[in-house]
Amino acid sequence: MRKRKLWSLLSLLVIISMVAVACGGEKATHTPKPEPTEAPEPTEAPEPTEAVEPVEGVTGLEYLDRAYAGEFSGTTVTMFGPFTDEDEVKFNTSIAEFEEKTGIDIEYVGSKEFETTISARVDAGNPPDIADFPQPGLLGNFAKEGKVIDVSTWMDTDWLTQNYKQAWLDMGTMAGADGDIMAGIWARFNAKSQVWYPKVAWDEAGYEVPETWDEMIALMDTIVSDGDTPWCIGIESGTATGWPATDWMEEIMLRTTSLKNYDDWVTGALPFSSPEVKNAAEVMSELWLNPDYVYGGREAIVSTFFGDAPTPMFDDPPKCWLHKQGNFITSFFPAGTEAGVDYDFFYLPPIDSAYGKPYLVAGDIYAMFDDRDVVRAVMEFFTTAESLKAWLATGGALSPHNDVNLDWYGDDVERGIAALVLAADSVRFDGSDLMPGEVGSGSFWKGMTDYMAGTVDLDTALAEIDAAWPGR
Repeated sequence: MRKRKLWSLLSLLVIISMVAVACGGEKATHTPKPEPTEAPEPTEAPEPTEAVEPVEGVTGLEYLDRAYAGEFSGTTVTMFGPFTDEDEVKFNTSIAEFEEKTGIDIEYVGSKEFETTISARVDAGNPPDIADFPQPGLLGNFAKEGKVIDVSTWMDTDWLTQNYKQAWLDMGTMAGADGDIMAGIWARFNAKSQVWYPKVAWDEAGYEVPETWDEMIALMDTIVSDGDTPWCIGIESGTATGWPATDWMEEIMLRTTSLKNYDDWVTGALPFSSPEVKNAAEVMSELWLNPDYVYGGREAIVSTFFGDAPTPMFDDPPKCWLHKQGNFITSFFPAGTEAGVDYDFFYLPPIDSAYGKPYLVAGDIYAMFDDRDVVRAVMEFFTTAESLKAWLATGGALSPHNDVNLDWYGDDVERGIAALVLAADSVRFDGSDLMPGEVGSGSFWKGMTDYMAGTVDLDTALAEIDAAWPGR
């Protein structure tokens, strides 16, 4: 599946909208991070699930079927989230058919100040019926305070298990006031574990897509022996400099240690100075700090704007051949480049087979603040891929649901990425987005930048990151 050539050029407007939403605004435009949630004990990921039939009309879900029967016609459900501008239009389009069939008005209000405003509304006792959280850590704060509805108390758990990978359910489970609760359901995501490459030159060179980490290292060595440089890497991003390095650390952690250790790392139970985290940094260093492997070497890594980093791939001949980044990065590719013609991508290979094929993601989780039957019906609707069908057709969203039909994707790039994620063994949310702001968008970014710049050694960088953790 990694070798499928499923492409068409992404609309620049759509991709820019993805950048604005991804990771709570993608890392280049991070807002301060909330306190993290207590990570649940992870469940072993099941084998990839065959797509189930999409929901239409009679669904077998109690409240959703009552909605389609017209029981809630004329009622209103309020919803608040970060979707604005083009994304708000796409969201409203995606729910229009449901509103027409059921007579329910989902009254959505979007705000670029979502994080601040939702906190003020909840504190004032005026929350929306449903809120969309692009950063689960903030939702976790409300869960701890007992202010969100535990959807597992009423929602069909068999349906959830059928229509989501277990990892999505794990990530929706958070510490509540009286024990763990399912604080929300995942509605949309973007994916990070892709490696992009220049297809025309790649095919001419006869390079093969690597299936394992060792094969990727062998490919890198072949590129070097051919007189070229494998990787295009840049982590400069203004006040957010360093975030691409944190993504790489998260990818390697998922490939070299257990999901439990990853979750413990995110919550601070596993320190950066631990052997597991240090090992991930050392594996990363073997690639990043080898001057033969990175275009421009160590100096270029810290001085190159992340959006400019992949540009040398498109030189003739390419100055570098590989670039790992989220699906939004294609908006930074040179004008006129065509997906499937000028560039392609593959899944960043696994390192240790014991940890399977994980996927690093960011996305949106919807939570309930009011437990009415009509709100339950809308939440059940959001557990179906049908709720995203129109959005998938126009681009800018990926569905976490197993009942999604890949043909619904209007963009071949997103269809190809969605297929990879469906085939993944597990998913985990961007770790730095779940860490406290002092760490995730503070000492972690800075520590990785300082280390890559050579101003501190690895042990010092990891110790400085740990020292910033609140309460230590």
